[in-house]
Amino acid sequence: MNGNGSVADRVLGLFEGARLTPTQRRIAHALVQHAAATPFLSAAEVAELAGVSQPSVTRFAVALGHPGYPALRRELREAVGAGPADGPAESGDSPAQRALRAEGDTLYRLADQLGDDSTIAAAARLLAASRPLPVLGLRAAGPVATYFGYFAAKIHPDVRLLDEGGSRLTDRLDQARAAGAGAMLAVVLPRYPREALDAIREASAAGLTVVALTDSPVSPAADLADVALPAPVGTRLVFDLHTGPMAVAMLLLQAMCDAAPEDVQRRLEEFEHVASRRQIFAP
Repeated sequence: MNGNGSVADRVLGLFEGARLTPTQRRIAHALVQHAAATPFLSAAEVAELAGVSQPSVTRFAVALGHPGYPALRRELREAVGAGPADGPAESGDSPAQRALRAEGDTLYRLADQLGDDSTIAAAARLLAASRPLPVLGLRAAGPVATYFGYFAAKIHPDVRLLDEGGSRLTDRLDQARAAGAGAMLAVVLPRYPREALDAIREASAAGLTVVALTDSPVSPAADLADVALPAPVGTRLVFDLHTGPMAVAMLLLQAMCDAAPEDVQRRLEEFEHVASRRQIFAP
């Protein structure tokens, strides 16, 4: 293995790119935080550090492709022994700083991928023309969908946020289609709620064109959608960072503004007039 970087960085490299559950992220986070010590601990001791069960540690090792925890521990020991045991103090970065710097790198890579923004522009035209515009976001994707929907409502006359599952979700999809909707934005992020994927199938069967904002071009949502907008999520913390998906959501909103600048300007001016009259915002 490469001996460059801190012990924590080398341990973190063992998990880079792995799709882990939140419990498994807690284990990975604990191993990175205690990088110099954890390779010499038992599965039970790692479980205590992470606040999980011992079988969860075993499942974590298997998820990384090992037959069990002992094999993972051997790899951890190789990582620790591969170079100087320098820690975060010597590298100059705390675990939080490393997570944020990695998120910055993700955004730079995303910017490179968007050199050709024709897909976002095409998706924006589809969404801008839909009356009404349903916006789907369940579970972890809910905040991104809500943020998009809040601002989209300022430039679009009828945005309908679909952030609740169950039978009402299907009802509201039917209502949107009956009201004239031609497209739907579906924000679907790991761990890919089954209800969100079923809603995409329902929308497609009803004749809606589905634009999916998701984390990967090979996510199940991308496979089901007519247009996929991939935006990777950060995976260095226990729970995903959604900086990338949020950025693409706002780029999509900007492209909707660019698709009909005169209508957008008129609606924004109307909103400002109402906001001033009602004194919605503090001076």
